[in-house]
Amino acid sequence: MRIFIIRKEKPAIINISVVQSGKIVCSFVILQFKFYLMTKLSVNINKIATIRNARGGNMPDVLKAAVDCELFGAQGITVHPRPDERHIRYSDVYELRPLIHTEFNIEGNPEPKFIDLVLDVKPHQVTLVPDAHDVVTSNAGWDTIKHKEFLRNVIRTFKSAGIRTSIFVDPVPEMVLHAAETGTDRVELYTEAYARNYPVDRVEAIAPYVEAAKAAVDAGLGINAGHDLDLNNLWYLSRSLPGLFEVSIGHALISEALYFGLEKTIGLYLQQLK
Repeated sequence: MRIFIIRKEKPAIINISVVQSGKIVCSFVILQFKFYLMTKLSVNINKIATIRNARGGNMPDVLKAAVDCELFGAQGITVHPRPDERHIRYSDVYELRPLIHTEFNIEGNPEPKFIDLVLDVKPHQVTLVPDAHDVVTSNAGWDTIKHKEFLRNVIRTFKSAGIRTSIFVDPVPEMVLHAAETGTDRVELYTEAYARNYPVDRVEAIAPYVEAAKAAVDAGLGINAGHDLDLNNLWYLSRSLPGLFEVSIGHALISEALYFGLEKTIGLYLQQLK
């Protein structure tokens, strides 16, 4: 018995014929499909907590918002508790944990209080961000050369508790490669520069991120991305980066939800990631 495989002009179709004693006994066609990993959307709910804290009380309800985000299709919830608790409070994090059924990601600077919180809550993922107490929002990635030993020790602590780790880095291959030496599972590419330059020249804006992503893949790291991503620039980013596992989006998504509603907005973001 011999099997002949003949590829047609269209690479998506393969004809296979089975020949026995000089006769074709059967033939069939196989359609080839390319399977693409769909990037997950993790909704950062800090901005919802900011609105709540501006007035006091519990409106909007941060816990309900997180549950609703999941119901509307989000594949994860991200929070970034800061020492001054100006948006997400430490108490919110404890209350959210049993409610999250997709993926819970906690971001923050790994100071002792933050480390204790993460070890208590045991989220699916912890993202280490080097933000100072006085910054309005995260504004730089880690220098993974200068802080390599510190990061290595922190990551060892989290991984020993079964928590996946990610390091927030600028789109610099050297920083990505040194991040890999800390033992982290993933890196999160800081996308502020991409978002800022996208309206001017999207090809030039994405170029350093493509190089950083390639370095991450070569080093065996998973890739996340976040900061200033929105409905205008997300699709191009997700199509350009190899192996992009997850994006974390908060400010733009919650702002756009003021116009479209939360459910529709999450749906629009998911469409950009398909």
